[in-house]
Amino acid sequence: MTTIPEYDIARPATCPLDPAPAMRARQEEGPLTRVRLWDGSTPWLVTGHAEHRAVLGSTKISISPLNGIPRLSPAEAAAMESMAKQENAGGMSFIMMDDPEHARLRRMVTSAFTVKRVEAMRPETQRIADDLIDAMLAGPKPADLVEAFALPLPSLVISNLLGVPYDDHEFFQNNSKVIINRNSTPQQRGQAQQALAEYLDGLLGDKLDRPGDDLLSGLVERVKSGELTRPEAARMGVLMLFAGHETTANMITLGTLALLQNPDQLALLRDGDDPKLITSAVEELLRFLTITHGGLRRVAMEDIEIAGQVIKAGEGIVVVNETANRDPSVFPDPDRLDLQRNARMHVTFGYGVHQCLGQPLARMELQVAYPALLRRIPALALATDVEKIPFKHDGFVYGAYELPVTW
Repeated sequence: MTTIPEYDIARPATCPLDPAPAMRARQEEGPLTRVRLWDGSTPWLVTGHAEHRAVLGSTKISISPLNGIPRLSPAEAAAMESMAKQENAGGMSFIMMDDPEHARLRRMVTSAFTVKRVEAMRPETQRIADDLIDAMLAGPKPADLVEAFALPLPSLVISNLLGVPYDDHEFFQNNSKVIINRNSTPQQRGQAQQALAEYLDGLLGDKLDRPGDDLLSGLVERVKSGELTRPEAARMGVLMLFAGHETTANMITLGTLALLQNPDQLALLRDGDDPKLITSAVEELLRFLTITHGGLRRVAMEDIEIAGQVIKAGEGIVVVNETANRDPSVFPDPDRLDLQRNARMHVTFGYGVHQCLGQPLARMELQVAYPALLRRIPALALATDVEKIPFKHDGFVYGAYELPVTW
């Protein structure tokens, strides 16, 4: 009888930007295998690129915790059980819903993240980046890139977009850290989510009386028209505030580290002035790093055939982004960072109806952040050994807690 291996997403200490060796081993066995979780369940593990897209593009799968998607830890299982209990009271975020309700709620905020709307934000994002770099250059060396640049840039941008006071950034950043930490207890995660929900609800109340030209004011109009309830609007605000700063901050941090480790590629981005190179560089860094490393969970609602295997109705599925992005059949020499590669086929933002809503904003911010940093500080260098960097092995979003740099 074949032994089903344990699910292990631990990144290698010697190559912390690469996928987990255990996930690579599963990929070598085939694009669709079984894996054993902490509770003894054995969901399907999807590690191939084509299979990733086939699963997430299928109408036969569900993302809802109510339908029994795999739980990766006891804490997550408890959180999902709590979520299910709240469902009748509308306590679940729309990103954990299936269509048509998911589509209905998602449409409420889509217009804020169109390419045209995001491009209009580029000059202000550039100004924010330059101001942060000015402050970093005027400050002490070495500096922590996370606190000086990578975290405040997307936090300021999403605060402006939503209409959230940036003065409250420590509050929403600290609560966000609790939510994405794998070691947080269900009580801790619930308290952090509740604190953010109450905070956003208060801002919505303010905008009922004094609306502005921001996304939260737009949600208030939906509440007034009866399209949204106020709790739904608050949960949407929490999601966008959280996702709008945490993920991009980690991409800026790890992308800078990856470039510092590949000086030939760094020089291409620092010394070139071709906008197409900046675009391709960002796509390649998104592919190479894949900071969402916990696996995307689904459950089959009907039998579905993938890679010659039948996933039966009711069976769980874990889709691994980072191995799909290192699939050699799609990306030759996948472990090499190549900023001139055509990496647009990457699945870092997911695939299908649940792919990341904010990807145009993330792309724009990264297209501003990397060139600004490298051109303004051409002598940028790591101020510590890689093995001393505190990576976020305990998070659902991979990154580094700090990145000491000098120049």
